[in-house]
Amino acid sequence: MSVFDFVAPQTADEVSRVFIDSVREGRTVSFDCPGGDLVISTAKMNRVIEHEPTDLTCIVEPGIKLSELNEIVAAHGQQLSLDPPGDPTIGECILKSLSGPRRHHYGAVRDLILGVTVVLGDGTVASSGGKVVKNVAGYDLAKLFCGSRGTLGLVVRAAFRLHPRPETSATFEVQVERPSEGRMMVRRLQQSSLVLSALDIAWPGRLFALLEGSTQAVSAQLDEAMSLVRTTSVSDKVWESVLEQQGRAKGTLVFSPGDIESVLHTEQVALVRPSVGVAYIDRTMETQQSPSLMELHERIRRAFDPEGIFVV
Repeated sequence: MSVFDFVAPQTADEVSRVFIDSVREGRTVSFDCPGGDLVISTAKMNRVIEHEPTDLTCIVEPGIKLSELNEIVAAHGQQLSLDPPGDPTIGECILKSLSGPRRHHYGAVRDLILGVTVVLGDGTVASSGGKVVKNVAGYDLAKLFCGSRGTLGLVVRAAFRLHPRPETSATFEVQVERPSEGRMMVRRLQQSSLVLSALDIAWPGRLFALLEGSTQAVSAQLDEAMSLVRTTSVSDKVWESVLEQQGRAKGTLVFSPGDIESVLHTEQVALVRPSVGVAYIDRTMETQQSPSLMELHERIRRAFDPEGIFVV
């Protein structure tokens, strides 16, 4: 049985001291899960530091749950447009680059994050970006940390762009029995004037699309969709099953969006997100990286964690 210590700091300075002590003591560190000699919990770093409704931005700490943040900003008719399976913390969303069906329209974490404050392996506290959409000053640490899985340091604050909460939504379904039919239906919808918030294929057999906006706009677009393809209007609750399938997936297959037909031919069961080229599949995938890319990753890791204290 692994034995590890546990600590729950509340500030960036406390995190910095923990890292400095860990380097001195030769201990490894992991975040919010066993792995290191010391496990750092972000549970006490769970505040909304700032919310600017007029700017559609917020600054939050990593331990706040996505649902808690959205409940707070919903009072101003806003949302952080991430919808991954479960109810992860903001820190998990960043470090694991989590996303859900609405990535089709709103993008991934890296598209919504504006800036970060991070603590590096030697205890340095560094900030990058800001809280305005067009801020481009300095190195873009925010995007670098997206998907870093805790190998570069800990995000202790993050600024995000928000979006207005839609007035209403509607989901429609299209039956797709053959891979060629799936490719054709996706292309037809993508080339239409429909503004879809989500477009997923639950293979085999079903394509789901989400419309959001004002009641009038959604109604008009639903009529257009039904004239464009043979559709059935279904409950928005189908996205719960979509997220369950994504969460159960054993592997992730990345593909060129133009290769959707070959993915449907290859996989017996898959949740396919055509616009972003990702399929959640029922088998494990071996990740293979080129030697040059692996060398680059290692150089970045050594720059941010020179003593090698972070483990996943």
